[in-house]
Amino acid sequence: MGWFKQLMGLEAPKANTESKWTANETLPATGPLGLALGKGVMFDTTLKLLLDGNTAVVIPGSQQIWSSGTIELGQSAWLSRYYMNDEDHWLQVHTSGDIAGQVESVILFNYLSYVTINSESELRRLAGPESLIGLPTYNHNGVEYTREWGTESGQTELVALSEHLKNPDESYSIEHRSMLYARETGLTDRREFLLFSVEEDAEGTISLSTSLGISLYTTDLNTF
Repeated sequence: MGWFKQLMGLEAPKANTESKWTANETLPATGPLGLALGKGVMFDTTLKLLLDGNTAVVIPGSQQIWSSGTIELGQSAWLSRYYMNDEDHWLQVHTSGDIAGQVESVILFNYLSYVTINSESELRRLAGPESLIGLPTYNHNGVEYTREWGTESGQTELVALSEHLKNPDESYSIEHRSMLYARETGLTDRREFLLFSVEEDAEGTISLSTSLGISLYTTDLNTF
């Protein structure tokens, strides 16, 4: 974590030192809502009409899950992430009690951009102290979002998350430093999210991904 502290110029968050995962462990075969590798996901056909004009998130047609990831948050809380075959969409399910336990939230994300970072100066400019990421508000395409994490009046540190992933070919881990923003859409229990994540893979490649998400009800999707 030291390289982030140096390059970001911000105090690094504390790592979760009590993770139950080891590099040799396998991820659960089936996660919350029956989601799993190779499973198909179908979204309610009325979602597009409901959300039209309220969010820029695109609701896809039927998708197949290509890879899955698990993030242990501590205190029996988990994030399960499912990356779709089209490489443009992914689902995040927040659960408590167990990985496949009580569903606290479901968010459908669209990838907006994915940029490989090649230098310290580029990292500082795109996602470090020279960027707008981590400030209390963030304006994206003329829409203002409010920071969900951190209480500082100015720029706050990115949040450390360790994701264990699996696809049909391999299992691996990615270290994230993320910041989440959100706004109300005017629809009941449907918020729009803007997620930034600086990611480092096992080879040391560093990238910045930007995703736009929308809250879903568990009844908005089915697996097959």
